[in-house]
Amino acid sequence: MSLSHQQKVYVPKDVRSNQYITAEIKVTDALLAHYPDYKTCYQTLSRTIFNLAEQEELYNLHVITNDKLPVVRFHAEAYCFPTAEQIIFFYNPEYHEAQSLHSQDDYRARKIRVVFLATGEDIRSNSASFHIKVQHFLAKLMPQLPEKNLTIKIRDHQHLSYDLFAHAKGNKESYGYKLRSISDRYTARDCPLPEGHGSLCYVTVKLPLSRKLKQAFLPEQATDFSPLYQKLEDAFVQATSAKQLKQIAMVANGLTPLVRNSKYDQVDGTDEVQMLGFDPNVEEQQYIRHWAGDHLAEMVSFTIAAGVKDCKGGGLGRFLNRAEEALKSLTSELALDKSREELIVRFHQHISYQAPEELIS
Repeated sequence: MSLSHQQKVYVPKDVRSNQYITAEIKVTDALLAHYPDYKTCYQTLSRTIFNLAEQEELYNLHVITNDKLPVVRFHAEAYCFPTAEQIIFFYNPEYHEAQSLHSQDDYRARKIRVVFLATGEDIRSNSASFHIKVQHFLAKLMPQLPEKNLTIKIRDHQHLSYDLFAHAKGNKESYGYKLRSISDRYTARDCPLPEGHGSLCYVTVKLPLSRKLKQAFLPEQATDFSPLYQKLEDAFVQATSAKQLKQIAMVANGLTPLVRNSKYDQVDGTDEVQMLGFDPNVEEQQYIRHWAGDHLAEMVSFTIAAGVKDCKGGGLGRFLNRAEEALKSLTSELALDKSREELIVRFHQHISYQAPEELIS
């Protein structure tokens, strides 16, 4: 097989592409001093943000002032589900637009988080222009705020999602991606990023613990679920090791996995979120496991993170191909019915950076 072919990834033609960008503005005493109370602060700032967004042709954005974590997924209908710690947005970028404030009047936010959801078609092809548009928005927003010495952290989240078993269901049309890092794509489209920006690439899948799986690996009326988890763990570790994939995690504790670069971000968990910290610069094995034999989860989440070397040149294509092969090996070991079951692969690319002075001054 040619090197060029190895660098390409062939995914089902109905692959879905998502992008959203968050701008996190740290809330300070100096900022709050300009308003009589929290409610007035949040409402006034959100009006300024929404008015400017309309002028800048940003048509789907949310202002979060209750410190809840945004999670974005594709759906044919638009929904917003808040939990104690998260706000889950479902939307179709081709059709849905929104301007919403998610707030708690008597709560002092640690940060005001503006979430920009990409809209239109060809999301991945237009990702750099969307990022530039958000940068221009922030450059115009900051002078309109009453406090000038504010810090902003920008996070750009992109992912492709598709069914690993699409071919077995008769969906034989595919599309070839020559994957590149976000920084390489943005540089080619005149969207330079600060040198100190962080980046992270990884693959996730969620495997429902079906009745068939439980019956295969657990005795009847089992109260210790360790044999099931251990089987899944052993199969996952073996499959990824065979493809030289060293940064992996298995979570089966009912929490939502959240991947971060452990070199830059805190990785403490919460009541809803299981933080997974990988350092892409480390070449040694990094295996994270979170499960307990006395708790039966509804599903198991598997994560495979890319190292620094995987993200250079055409390495991301080879990385995703190896991750796919490992997942196919895992599912074959578990004898899943590919014609009936669905296993959604999500390939994530993230970048983050502190907004430079020239952007926000």
